[in-house]
Amino acid sequence: MPTLKPVKWLACFLSVALLGCSELTTHTPAEPTVKNVILIIGDGMGPQQVGLLLSYARQAPHSIIANHRTALDRLLDQGQLGISLTYPDNALVTDSAASATQLATGKFAGSEMLGLDKDGNPQINIIEQAKRLGKATGLVSDTRITHATPAAFAAHQTHRSQENDIAEDLLAVEPDVMLSGGFSNWIPEQATHKQEPVHQQLEQLIEHSFPVKSERKDNKNLLYTAQQKNYTLAFNTAQLQHARGKTLGLFAGSGMADGIAENQNKNAPKRTEPTLKEMSEKALEILDHNPKGFFLMIESGQIDWACHRNDTGLLLHEMLRFNDTLNAVLDWVKNRNDTLVIVTADHETGGFGFSYSNANLPVGRKLPGKAFAGGTLFKPHYNFGAPAILDKLYAQQRSYHNIFAEFDALPTAQKTPRALAELVNRYTLFTITETEATTILKTQVNPNDQPDKPASAKAIPVMPVNDAFYMSNMEKRENLLGQAVSSKQSTVWATGTHTSTPVYVFTLGPKYLAEQFRKILHHTELGQLAINALQCSGSNAACPSTHHTTNVVE
Repeated sequence: MPTLKPVKWLACFLSVALLGCSELTTHTPAEPTVKNVILIIGDGMGPQQVGLLLSYARQAPHSIIANHRTALDRLLDQGQLGISLTYPDNALVTDSAASATQLATGKFAGSEMLGLDKDGNPQINIIEQAKRLGKATGLVSDTRITHATPAAFAAHQTHRSQENDIAEDLLAVEPDVMLSGGFSNWIPEQATHKQEPVHQQLEQLIEHSFPVKSERKDNKNLLYTAQQKNYTLAFNTAQLQHARGKTLGLFAGSGMADGIAENQNKNAPKRTEPTLKEMSEKALEILDHNPKGFFLMIESGQIDWACHRNDTGLLLHEMLRFNDTLNAVLDWVKNRNDTLVIVTADHETGGFGFSYSNANLPVGRKLPGKAFAGGTLFKPHYNFGAPAILDKLYAQQRSYHNIFAEFDALPTAQKTPRALAELVNRYTLFTITETEATTILKTQVNPNDQPDKPASAKAIPVMPVNDAFYMSNMEKRENLLGQAVSSKQSTVWATGTHTSTPVYVFTLGPKYLAEQFRKILHHTELGQLAINALQCSGSNAACPSTHHTTNVVE
């Protein structure tokens, strides 16, 4: 018979009448209770986009990332890594609304739905769950607050396009903090007209921070409703800095500035738009006042927009904006054991990647190694891409969207291929020729323009390959520009839409919770785990057990 160790033998002796000396249940110290859950979503941020950030950090000759370490490196020093499938009900590929709904509710959703299950029934989302627990709640995005991802965490609508109704849903749910763009969906239709008193009143209210234009089809003033619900209103950086308590911050008529523009303007003395990092820091400051904790969703949403447009230089800047924001969150949670941080994406966009090609083949060069003695040159058969490309991507001064906006603002006679080439070559280091600009500007008759149903555009760009996967007619020019410079950038883009690529799930927090995400998930499971973590407190059944059974016989 095996010999029992003294301590275990004594425990067995004292409990033999009850336990039969077969096993002894011991209790480990309780894990820290999670008070706060922070969910950070990189919209469109698949493994490929993460790879761009990591390549830039480690390989760019003049990387701005200190010590070549990203915020994701910091997170994984003590965190966990899993992956998640993103598909919605009855489809291979998701959109942001369905995917974010699945994250927010833990239930399968139909394409383009918000806050509904696959059958169209409203589902309780994580913000509504948090409020029932007495916790504070917040939504932050660099897109607009009524856009699909933030909307999915508060609204219940049949389609993501119902942004005016979504604004009303947001007010009905009352997150304690809402910071983003999207001002136009909150103001009455008459506010668009400059002669109306409400237009002038709103201009004064927002301190002329951006143009006043309404997207509503009624005369509801939701800003007034927000004030009735005791929200502090903020429309620029200075007003946000002074905000206290419940805060609604709307800092642009629609989407906020892109990552390139934000980077260029962040040190400007009269900057009116806060950065995504600043909005996130303010949200944490406000929400942390609730002694019961909080749920906060932060969206780095314009990663997706850059990928839809196949704009690699802009994508890099969006990933750097995401990195800055995540670093700020990690600074906030440092030395805390009461917060779970989840970082993921709703889906991947664009099918992006660096690739090797037979274009711009490298020149042979000498190597000092013995194998190359005697004059043999090192000369690969393909161009595998030079790390200097990463610096050139960072040097881009305008997004493709803003380049074409400047082109479209030219007088009609000046909208020539040469003018486009000059703009592209002024703002990026990947030049195009006048001939390439001609191809980009080539148009065809819009097949959707019918006599009984006229289309807004009579002519649309010509997309020679995979036209069905590039659905925004105006963005096609940007996609064509991306194709024109792709061999110089060593980049490829598969589509102008989303893909089914699984996305990463990074988690940091109490180990017993973070480890639950370290596997292959679906976004419905990820969402349910986040809800469980929010509900988790000592004796709550949603908490995983911290009691372990130890055999006394070795």
